[in-house]
Amino acid sequence: MGRFAGYVGYRTTTETAPGVWKPTITERFYTGDTVRNINRVVNEEGSVNPGIKLNDEIRIVADAFAYQNFQDIIYVEYMGTKWEVTAAQVSRPRLILDFGGVYNGQSPTRTSDKA
Repeated sequence: MGRFAGYVGYRTTTETAPGVWKPTITERFYTGDTVRNINRVVNEEGSVNPGIKLNDEIRIVADAFAYQNFQDIIYVEYMGTKWEVTAAQVSRPRLILDFGGVYNGQSPTRTSDKA
């Protein structure tokens, strides 16, 4: 079991004007453990080059924000790349995150507070 220290991305919606909602990406820093580290090469239909997907699991030491917003977690930054989170499980005092393919979504806004 290895150690993890990195950013976790959350997608929340904020009301910018009455009745107008905008998705916002926020990153927060967490530490924890890597439990499973499996690399898969995937040949997708119609693709020239095979893709890489991880079947990894990390367990982060969660704070109150993580417990309240675990359903909004969309990616984890691991080994210098942002990976899509496919499942988030509450197992106090930790969150267990499974992730797979590379995240190619909206850019984040980093917060200065660290967990």
